[in-house]
This record gives sequence, structure tokens and C-alpha cells, in this order.
Amino acid sequence: MRNNVGLILAKRAHLSPGVEGFIEVESGRRFTYAELNERCNRVANALRAEGVKKGDRVALLLMNSVEFFETFFAVAKIGAINVPLNWRLVPDELAFILKDSGSTVMIYGGEFANAVADLQGRGPEGTDVGAWIQVGASDARGGSAKPYEAWSDAAPPDEPEIGAEEGDELYIMYTSGTTGLPKGAVHTHDTAIWACHTINATTDLRYRDRYIVALPMFHVGALSPLTANVHRGVTNHALRAFDPSRTWETIDREGITVMLAVPAMLNFMLQVPEKDQCDYSTLRWIMSGAAPVPVTLIETYAKMGVEIHQVYGLTESCGPACLTSPEDAIVKVGSTGKAFFHTEVRVVDSNGKDCAPGEMGEVIVAGKHIMKGYWNRPDATAETIRDGWLYTGDLASMDDEGFVYIQDRIKDMIISGGENVYPAEIENVLLQHPAVADAAVIGQPSERWGESPCAVVVPLREVDAQEVLDHCDGRLARFKLPRSVHFIDEIPRNPSGKILKRLLREQFPGPAPE
Repeated sequence: MRNNVGLILAKRAHLSPGVEGFIEVESGRRFTYAELNERCNRVANALRAEGVKKGDRVALLLMNSVEFFETFFAVAKIGAINVPLNWRLVPDELAFILKDSGSTVMIYGGEFANAVADLQGRGPEGTDVGAWIQVGASDARGGSAKPYEAWSDAAPPDEPEIGAEEGDELYIMYTSGTTGLPKGAVHTHDTAIWACHTINATTDLRYRDRYIVALPMFHVGALSPLTANVHRGVTNHALRAFDPSRTWETIDREGITVMLAVPAMLNFMLQVPEKDQCDYSTLRWIMSGAAPVPVTLIETYAKMGVEIHQVYGLTESCGPACLTSPEDAIVKVGSTGKAFFHTEVRVVDSNGKDCAPGEMGEVIVAGKHIMKGYWNRPDATAETIRDGWLYTGDLASMDDEGFVYIQDRIKDMIISGGENVYPAEIENVLLQHPAVADAAVIGQPSERWGESPCAVVVPLREVDAQEVLDHCDGRLARFKLPRSVHFIDEIPRNPSGKILKRLLREQFPGPAPE
């Protein structure tokens, strides 16, 4: 079989036609793999009728839905390139990505019709999109778009001619742009399929498992597992958007066996009453990443009989980098595990030399699932990929058995009085306080120390700053102790769950109290 991601769906439909492949949790729509492949073929043939050819970019502004699923695989089959769009972005941000990618077709949900009308109003200078296809109805007026259902239903269900394979581009996934303009990570059919191979060779994923897709599908943390699930023959239960109560209800009703959730989601799931009202005995494990998973969360879920497998990955690696095995989830608590099966991981110093066990350095990753590069950014590509190694910008240590312990982003490390302070370590302590629902730590300028840690806390109940500071005292070295505490309603995060510390630094600029 040729290496084309769209053919993964066609092959799964041939092998397991009656197995449910995709279920929309909120709408209740359910589709077998045979039905999914037929719908996918209709979309592929409809895109061909629009004149879409190999290498053309097709933008997807869709929430988690069967339309996203089938369009992604349809674009893959005909050799065009998917451009998944973060639906949280404003029109100016979307316009940049559309223009930067050169997208000529846009398929969008009706709930985004106002944003699309804004984009359409910008004309050729604002976007190269010439064909607009709308999923579902909307209240927005103006603009012109073809209705997705009628558009796809009118096309034949036959397998289209396969238009790409191996090293041809599959999708451009734009980074969250927490600093500067977003960059488009380019993945090929080969890199995506090798991500499937390494996921399925490393994880405890089984044929006919039932998996909750809770992260947005425009993110690699949902899209790569989704593709691997099709490869393995897993049933995907897609939440339109994450809801902790609905997650527990779905686990109970559908007998969910496995899922992925970032630490913030795990935390929110503990705070809703459904946790104690639903049967989750079928749930074998939850993979969690995007940020270091607090030890308290791992231990809490372990007491519930649910294993938390900490994962470490990146958009640029098509997802996989490191994972804890079921055997090591508790024994090596706090570690993100060893490198995935078809993956190499090292921790290196500023000169690119391997760090000694326990020594802090930068994580670098290699494997056939590493991105081709950044779209139209040769300088950024050369800076990030060197001699076949992806330089992640993440700080970690590796023990003598190969277990990796992620600390923080290099740019988020605090240097206080010449000592390196890792915010994740302080955040882990803060989250052990019974009145703390969520927490983030940033550095504030200090005349005496250069920088000092500042705690930003979401309280569960009324609590004062001194109580939080007293909780840290004795649990952390003196130079790591927060100098101040600020309370807010919500920690800002990007779609993958990573804390937007740039926004917190803007909100709480300091200086730190001496």
C-alpha cells in the first residue's frame, strides 16, 4: 500500500466496514468506517470538481465533527494540503494564516460565518480563498458560500485517484504563536504515517478500543491520535469542545477505554459531581501532556484506578517524543517516560553535548515523524532542525535509565540570584494546597536577585496570599519560594493546555517585592 494517509481510512473501511469509526457525542451521529470512507470520497470528488489539485491548500475552520474528519482524509487522498485553523483566533490572525499558507479553499462551520464574512470582505489582498463551503446554517448575513451537505452529497462516492504519497505535504499546522507570528509546521504523508507507527508500537492501544477526542482536532494532540486510531481500528468519540461533565457521562454511557487530556482538563474533571456519579471502570488509562503533569494529579487518578501516562510531544514531531509505560506510571512518577518506539531523544547542553544523568539541558528529538520544516521559513527550519535533530526549546533531565523529566520551556526558566528556578516545580507544590484549583509561576524583575518567582493562583475557596506562601515554605528551597501571590479567575492557556505565561507577565509585570 502506498504511503498516503487517506488510504489508511480506505483500508480500515475495507478491513472493518461495520466497526463504528466516529461518533459525535453532542449530536449523537454515529458512523461506521465504511460510511466514513464513502463520505470522505464524496468530499474528495467534490474538491476535485472545484478544481483542487495536488499541492493546493484547503483551510479547515471547523469544530470537532465528522465534517472535519472526512475532509482531512479527503484532502489527503487527492494530494492537496490541509491547513487546520484554530477557531479561537480573530479574523486578523486567521487572515495572516490564510495568506501565509496560500489557501484557496475554505471549509468552515456556520458558527464562524461572521468571521468568514470579515475575511471575504478583505478581497484578494486579504485572502487567496476563492471557494467557500459552509457546514451547517448560521444567522450571519452576506457573503457567499456553498452548503457543505448538498455540495458533498452531489459528488460520487467512488474512490478518487490518489494524488500524493510519501514525502508529499499532508498538512500545515500553525504553532500557537505565543510569541511573534505563528509558523506553519509542515508534515508529510510519511511523517504522519510514521507517527501512527510509533504511537501504535508504544502505547497500549487496542483494536476496537473506545477513545474520547477531547482536544480540538486542529491541534496535533487530537489529529495524530485520531489518525493512529483509524490505523488501529479504534472507535473515536468526538466532543465538539471539552466539557468535564459530558466527558464523565460519555465514559459511563459508551464504555470508554482510553483518552488523552491535558493536565488542566484532568484537574477540571476532578471538580465536577459527575466524577462520583458515573461508572468509569472501563477506563484503562488517560494519556496526558502539553505540560508537566503534577504528581498530585497522577496519584489522585491512581487511587481511582485510572493510570495517567504522561506524554511529551510537539507539533513539530507530529506528536510523539516520550511516554511513560503502564509499568512505570507510578514507579517513575513525575517522569514523561522514555522515547517512543521509533524515536530518539537526547538531553544536551548549550554545545550540543549529551548531559550527564540528572543534569539539566535542552531536549532534542529525532525520528521519521519529525516535520519537513516550517512553511516558507527556511531560517526558522535551519535553526530548529540541525543534523536531523529537532531542537525543542524544552528543559529536562534524563536519568541513567533513559527516563526524561521535563521541567519547563527554556524561555520560562527563572534565574534568581544565579540559581535556575523551574516554574513547574513550584506549580506542582502550589497545586498540593487544597484551596488551589490551578496555578502558574512567572518571574518578576528583582533589584536584588535579578528575578524572583511570582505565583498566580486560581482559588477553590477563600484563601489569602500568606497561607499560600506558608504552604510553600519548607517544601521548596528558599531561593525557589514565591515572593508574591496574585489571584485570578482563570489561568490563560492555548488550545493544547499550555499556560500563556507571556500574558501573565504582561498582567503582573512586577517588580517583585524584596
